[in-house]
Amino acid sequence: MAHIICIPVDETGQVEPRWGRAPRVALATIENHQITNWEEFDVHWDTLHDQDGEGRHHARIAKFLMDHHVSDVAASHMGPGMSRMLESMRLHTYLGVEGNARQVIERLAQEL
Repeated sequence: MAHIICIPVDETGQVEPRWGRAPRVALATIENHQITNWEEFDVHWDTLHDQDGEGRHHARIAKFLMDHHVSDVAASHMGPGMSRMLESMRLHTYLGVEGNARQVIERLAQEL
């Protein structure tokens, strides 16, 4: 079974520390413990975060994750509201990740 992991990335390929305020995220498709696809998206969650209130922003993120069939999220950290939302979506989260985003996903792929 393929997994699609969403991870926030900065312009240098490092893990962006702000999950809910990330300007850009990557989606990695994992099959047989390897990355088979890597796509990056400018999501602008940094500028959109304060526009409509927390509930609407969480809904925006949830829609992106559902539209892209995300099964897992890797992030440096996130707030309790976001954690609850992802848990209610039955998404597995990996918190405390840092460094090169692709290398983080390569390590996580070994567990899947």
